[in-house]
Amino acid sequence: MRIAVLSDIHANLVALEAVIDSLGSVDRVWQLGDVVGYGPEPDGVVERLKALKAQGVRGNHDTTAVSGEGLDWFNPEARAAIEWTRSTISEATRTWLAALPTQWQDEERGMDLVHGSPRDPLWEYITSGNVARANMDALPPGTPIGLHGHTHVPVAWRADESGRVTLIRPANGDRLELDERPILLNPGSVGQPRDGDPNASYLVLDTDGAVATWHRVAYSIPATQDSMRRAALPFRLIERLSYGV
Repeated sequence: MRIAVLSDIHANLVALEAVIDSLGSVDRVWQLGDVVGYGPEPDGVVERLKALKAQGVRGNHDTTAVSGEGLDWFNPEARAAIEWTRSTISEATRTWLAALPTQWQDEERGMDLVHGSPRDPLWEYITSGNVARANMDALPPGTPIGLHGHTHVPVAWRADESGRVTLIRPANGDRLELDERPILLNPGSVGQPRDGDPNASYLVLDTDGAVATWHRVAYSIPATQDSMRRAALPFRLIERLSYGV
């Protein structure tokens, strides 16, 4: 089975469409939250995910867009964007986002899906070996593979036989074999990458071959930026798309 794993789409429909066009044949689409926020087309992104029958979880931006929870946590630009999102989204989008769980397991394949981390699904960033190790320990029993987003950076954290955690920074097309060792996989961001590469990032899992492969795909950044300007979204959020930061 081939599963496309997408995260941090952030209402960037142009980027999402480019990713979908590049996928080829996949059996399922999973998303790891932050479907909305920052970007200009939240309703369009949700409608596209619904059409794909995507399964997944709710991120912190999605949660705030629905309930207002955590609004004070955001920096001024992010807060302005999420307030615009809250005032713009349709009731159908609000209902779909609210129904998403904050954590979901595919028990058959031993995979745990969250936005932030297994021990704090909405807010924690996994950015160090110590935090990664603690979150491997927090994975549900019998679930060695944790899928998460939130950082907007494609990485893997893998434990070796001694329990030491290694950071892997995959490039476009890099493959990683999966085994029984605990591992945390981050597909990077579809809609707002932050690793210095502005191209949309995603992950494909081949569950039969037990392989994860990271991919990057170019999209029309100016088209998204034009839509953001028309929505009067913050200048910094518009400009950073050009640089992947």
